[in-house]
Formats: sequence, C-alpha cells, structure tokens
Amino acid sequence: MTGKSFKNDMSMMFIFHDALRRQLEQIARITAEATDDPRVILQASVGWELFKRYLHVHHGAEDDVLWPAIRPATQNLPNQLAVIEAMEAEHAIVDPGLNAVDAALADREGGPERLAMIVERLVGGLGGHLTHEEDEALAIVDEHCTPELLQRFGAEHQVRIGPGTPEYLPWLLQGASDEHIAIALGVLPEPVRAAYHAEWKPAYAARDIWGPKNGSTAA
Repeated sequence: MTGKSFKNDMSMMFIFHDALRRQLEQIARITAEATDDPRVILQASVGWELFKRYLHVHHGAEDDVLWPAIRPATQNLPNQLAVIEAMEAEHAIVDPGLNAVDAALADREGGPERLAMIVERLVGGLGGHLTHEEDEALAIVDEHCTPELLQRFGAEHQVRIGPGTPEYLPWLLQGASDEHIAIALGVLPEPVRAAYHAEWKPAYAARDIWGPKNGSTAA
C-alpha cells in the first residue's frame, strides 16, 4: 500500500485515493475514445456523477473535520503548516476543474478535443494532489492526530454518504486489490459485509455506470 510507516491506521485514505485514481483512468479512457463522442457518454453516465459526489464527500470531510483539527498543531511548524495550507489550496481548485468538465460536456460546439484537454488537466491536478497528500500531508496528520479524530473523520464520510452505502461501498472497492477489500470490509459489521457480498456488489456489477443513466443513482 505504501512504504511509509504510520502509527495510526491510514488504510482508508489510500483505499479511497486509489478508487479516485481508477475513476480518473476511466474518465481519461472515455475522453480518448475516437469512435463515440465522449461528451455524450460522460454526460449521460452515472459514473461521472458518482465520481463527483464521492470526491466532494471526501474533500468536504477533510476540509471540515481533518484539516481544522490538524492546523492548530502546526502553527509553530511552518513547513508543516505550509503543507496543510497547500492541501486546502489544492482542494479549492478541484471544483472549478469539475465545473470546467461539465461546461465542456454541455458545449456541443467546442468539440471532444476541448473536453480531452480539460480532463487531462483534471487528471493531472487531482492526481498530483492525491500524491502530494500521501507523500507529505498524511505523515503530518499521523503525527498530530488521535484515533478519535480519525474515527470522527470516517464518521463524517458516512454522514455525507447518507443512505447511499449500498452504492458507495461497491464503487469504492470495484477493481481494488484483495488487500484493500479485506481491510475495508474488515472494519464493518458482519451484516454489512454479508449485504455487500450477497446484494450490493452483484447489483453494482450488473450496472453499466459509464453507460446511459437508468434511473436514480440513490440507493
């Protein structure tokens, strides 16, 4: 998962980041496809909406719970404070990037080349942010946080996901390694694990989230 050693369990951070990376790869593949108009495919898909939704869940929980709790401990540590401020600044440019993709999807005059260029910037910017967070910010979080803070951070994700766990969990774990799947499921109650295997995962796998929308994305 990572060559770094943490005193706190940072597994879910890496699991979520890897899910975002898989979705970014899929979005990039669609926009590079020459046989169909990627604007039509992305705009009509559930996958793009899920990507935006869960990205906002994660970044919102960091902005409202994690960074405000860590920032006071770094006030007299300028190098660490600069990293936390960079995390907040990098988050601030994500929404304009998503909005730019949405604008390109709605623009039937700009051509798919414009969309591909904007998606390339999103992939590079968000991918760079995830790597920056893993390489520098998580060590700072690990140094100053408590297990209770991480639990509150995780709980905030659940609050923001709401009743959508049957959709979120398969989204998070589709394409994940066996190690990541075992870690993510291992912290959940047995009834949730059973529902994931028996119902949620098969239902999600049967959907084509990158095809035309077929009803509500709410679980």
